[in-house]
Amino acid sequence: MLKDALSRLRRERGLTQEELARRLYITRQAVSRWETGATEPGIDMIKLI
Repeated sequence: MLKDALSRLRRERGLTQEELARRLYITRQAVSRWETGATEPGIDMIKLI
């Protein structure tokens, strides 16, 4: 699933949710919601990731 892949890739790169959020110009809460499956990033954001 997308949420599992996002979390795994972030951890493999040694990034915290806060660091990933800063790089993508979004909130840490948005990253958290993606990783819990509460919401999903849009296609444009997926391309950036």
